[in-house]
Amino acid sequence: MHAANLALRSFLEIAALGGFGALAWLSVEGWWRYLAVIAVLALLMTLWGVFAVPGDPSRSGNAPFPVSGLLRLGLELAVLLGGACAFYWAGYNAAALVLAALVALHYALSGERIAWLLQQ
Repeated sequence: MHAANLALRSFLEIAALGGFGALAWLSVEGWWRYLAVIAVLALLMTLWGVFAVPGDPSRSGNAPFPVSGLLRLGLELAVLLGGACAFYWAGYNAAALVLAALVALHYALSGERIAWLLQQ
């Protein structure tokens, strides 16, 4: 995967977490909102980090919990597009649209990786 596309994916990961964090913050009242944001982000980062395809060249290659390429692709789409949906539900429509468009661009430029994932 090209370095610029890897950088884009890193940005998308962070932006998606921002969407989920914003939605958690706006969905919970009082001091519980701090706990909600921490819990949501911790869960998403854990899922993202531990469920991997062994030997994935776009990651470290390590797979604490090995999964199929199709499952990993589904997880990535759920987190990245879920982040866009979270921005939308939180009322940040422009951020939602930009994130969704950038996710589409990222996957349009990732044909080789998608094919590799689907073969795993």
